Amino acid sequence: MTGSDYKILGFIPGNIHLFGIDDGFVHLFGTDASGKDIFSRTLHAIWTSLQVGSLGVFIAFVLALVIGGVSGYYGGWIDSVLQMLTDAVRTIPAIPLFMAIAAFIPQEWTAEMRFFFISLILGLIGWPTLARRVRTHLLTERNQEYVLAAQLCGASSSHVIRRHLLPSFTSYIIVDLVISFPYMVLSETALSFIGLGLKDPVNSLGVMLQNVTSADVLLNYQWYFIPVIFFITLVMAFVFVGDGLRDAADPYSDNKK
Repeated sequence: MTGSDYKILGFIPGNIHLFGIDDGFVHLFGTDASGKDIFSRTLHAIWTSLQVGSLGVFIAFVLALVIGGVSGYYGGWIDSVLQMLTDAVRTIPAIPLFMAIAAFIPQEWTAEMRFFFISLILGLIGWPTLARRVRTHLLTERNQEYVLAAQLCGASSSHVIRRHLLPSFTSYIIVDLVISFPYMVLSETALSFIGLGLKDPVNSLGVMLQNVTSADVLLNYQWYFIPVIFFITLVMAFVFVGDGLRDAADPYSDNKK
């Protein structure tokens, strides 16, 4: 591509560059202070936030199935211990916990390490609600005839839970995952917004929202607020989809009467 002039070996003129891109001629959402296109950054930020939310939901999903499944199937003292653990995690305030954890993140960590660490933390504190739903369902289903028949046939506990109990309420699990997804994205955005999560040069919605905190942006650079619209739309879309799936999966929903 054609670029700035230079000289090869100090005396041969040239302006052809092997690497680079042409100057942008259309910026739909404008540019930031460093000349970066806000539209392309917003699209990449949405993708990053979705990745963090997906990984956090997956970690929470695995923990919820294991802890809730074991608690609901075995009951007794195992159920009591696991429920105390679940209640303890639910009572931990999220923001102070994030601030305490962020204080121990080494500054020399790469962007990828921060990405996976934030996703891990979101997953480790996001499983209790789904775990309680899994436990409640297994408590009511473990004495059903099809479960007793599987046990009499010699099926192991893990086989009964995996092949008979969990598939019986897969729709409810999917609904809970969809509903919890926007809260994962919201948590990541909040962490990055206050400087405790992802940081430049990583693009996420929280990182981009850091630019709208000054009064100068509010008065002179209103196009910096465009990512806020995308963030609100993304969260509300998943909330509405989750509510719709929950009503569809609930046989006692008022919308079906």
